[in-house]
Amino acid sequence: MKTTLVTQAKDIEKKWHLIDAKGKILGRLAVEIANLLRGRTKALYTPHCDTGDYVVVINAKDIKGKGSKETDKTYASYSGYQRGLHVRTFDEMREKSPEFIIMNAVRGMMPKNRLSRHMLKKLRVCAGETHPYAAQNPVPFEK
Repeated sequence: MKTTLVTQAKDIEKKWHLIDAKGKILGRLAVEIANLLRGRTKALYTPHCDTGDYVVVINAKDIKGKGSKETDKTYASYSGYQRGLHVRTFDEMREKSPEFIIMNAVRGMMPKNRLSRHMLKKLRVCAGETHPYAAQNPVPFEK
């Protein structure tokens, strides 16, 4: 029996997971997604390799915030011009772009390096019930 010291790209089998975000809490869902993207649920996990799977999230518009975050949490963006600061609440962002809420939360849970930016490209978020990734046969994720 040969022991491999380093996980290689040919050893990794990438799967597609489908997660329904309806009624789930944002932070707890983001942790599960980040672990799947990084591959921390696999036996071949290696921190410096992309061992993770693809993740499709549906019903992003129905996500919940814990406690008073639905009214108190804010998202700020600055255009660079004077008075160019745009501050939106959690409810406003859920109406405008619910995909951004999940992408931003998962990005905050990932390490801050080039590899994590590559892993974030494997995350697909859909606001509604339908998604265009049926050909990949995503398996519903059960924790």
